[in-house]
Amino acid sequence: MVRNNNLSYEASDASPPLVTLGVAAQGAVIAMSTVVTITTVFVLAIRADADYLSWALFASLMVAGIGIIIHAVRFGRLGAGHLLLMGSSVPFLAVCVLAAIQGGLALMSILVITASLLQFAMSAFLAKLNRVITPVVSGVALMVVALSAMPIAAARLNNIPPDAAFFTGPLVGAITLITATVLMLRGAGLIRAIALPITIVIGCVVSYILGIYDFQPVLETSWFDLPEFSAWPRFGSVLSPDFWALLPSFLIVSVVVGLKASAESAVIQQVSRRVPRAIDFRSVQGTLNTSGLAVLASGVLGVLPALNYLPSTMALVSFTGVAARRVAYVVGAILIVLALLPKVVALMMTIPPPVSGSILMVIMGLLFVEGVRTAAQDGLNPQKSVIMGLSLAIAVGLQSRNILAVVLGDFWGVTFGNSVVVGILSALLMSMVVDFTISRRRRLNTQLDAVAVPTVDEFLRRIGTDLGWSDSSVERLCAAGEETLSSMLELRDGYTDDTPPRLIVLAKRGTESLEIEFMAVFAEENIEDRIAFMSEQAETPDVDDLSFRLLRHYASSVRHRKYHGIDVVAVRVDA
Repeated sequence: MVRNNNLSYEASDASPPLVTLGVAAQGAVIAMSTVVTITTVFVLAIRADADYLSWALFASLMVAGIGIIIHAVRFGRLGAGHLLLMGSSVPFLAVCVLAAIQGGLALMSILVITASLLQFAMSAFLAKLNRVITPVVSGVALMVVALSAMPIAAARLNNIPPDAAFFTGPLVGAITLITATVLMLRGAGLIRAIALPITIVIGCVVSYILGIYDFQPVLETSWFDLPEFSAWPRFGSVLSPDFWALLPSFLIVSVVVGLKASAESAVIQQVSRRVPRAIDFRSVQGTLNTSGLAVLASGVLGVLPALNYLPSTMALVSFTGVAARRVAYVVGAILIVLALLPKVVALMMTIPPPVSGSILMVIMGLLFVEGVRTAAQDGLNPQKSVIMGLSLAIAVGLQSRNILAVVLGDFWGVTFGNSVVVGILSALLMSMVVDFTISRRRRLNTQLDAVAVPTVDEFLRRIGTDLGWSDSSVERLCAAGEETLSSMLELRDGYTDDTPPRLIVLAKRGTESLEIEFMAVFAEENIEDRIAFMSEQAETPDVDDLSFRLLRHYASSVRHRKYHGIDVVAVRVDA
């Protein structure tokens, strides 16, 4: 295994109070600046008044703070158990602007509430969706999101006052980018922990010297104030024709957001560990439920939906080496307090666009690389290469020229002309085509019990014979199936029910292999982690590890995915 030696504190570690506070302050600055920027853009786009802007900033920061805390707690089926920043985000921006302009903020609220229900449904059926939400789809989602944001970041470098010299924006952006790069590559200890705040301060100082930083709005804002609660937009009617006309767009965006959230949860688990382990899909389900709850709360409050900030979180963990979940508690508390301090929000709003644009470029670059790593985590075959290449080509092409918006008109063009939406949907559809056209799945229903061994052996032997495999390949296939079943039985010790759990075996032919999925419910330990752990140990005989060692010998790969209510062990055996 490749250790992440740059990580000082994992999610479950107790980071020192001073380190926790320093990292949390940095995380709060990142989250708040993004929330303020995107919320302000949304309010200006729908031409709402100052009272609604005050309400939207207050409600968005409250939802973000509470959501970050819930992500870290992992209570039941809520939360990922990891540090994961969140707040107002871009994916829903286009459809929310369209809804607010066409039917008002009340219509937007009820549409957001309805779309949030899809997040909970995706969490409940994640075990089945995993066949199409593959690492390639998740990786493409990350890469497309990064590519879509890079032009926005670059455009901010030249967003300066009309009376400023033409070179001030690029100069400030270059100095900010250089500062961030140096701190990322050479920073250590406390300097690394406060890298982004240092970068922002230096960028603001340079902006002030060059005359593009205006501090006056901060002086004119009060320290403490409550928002105008009368600005809450309430809810529209589901019987409205506009509701049904806009609902498909919101549902499609919600599906894309759900795919993105599942990928983000898988990535943050690996980023937050020194030693890589198998992805805990129960944590992925918790992430989806928390994201759904945040979208639901945003709809109830009538503001732009709050989503996860994976690239910002990755940058924070990468800069500081701290992924402790106690940081999330402090970040959430800071955002809740800041929601009541309009002067601090006003301070963040004064950060010059060239500064925030440079930081966004750094974050998006890290996100793109993480997308490539995610897509290629199980290797690249011709099918995966085609899916990645075509999806990125479609997304980049639509980003440069939105031809679908012209062909489909304003309504559908808003959704299908969005490069992020179409790029991810393209990867999803191609992945589904590959999955459903390679071969027909064969299925066996039995019980997770020792008496099922002959049944599973006969099932696999019949498949191997039908495929025309040699006798040695058939025997290897049956041996892998037997050892998988034995390994699952060894991990069943914690199962307290008198009735053996149900076992479903699915077999699907690959190019030159057979992929077998064993689905059941049992104990906490992960077979994939157990095998990986043995790979690092001396090969000393241990009767408790015998089935795991034999399985590692017979199978080409073993993947163990744990969900709430079901476990899936996927084994690939080469012919």
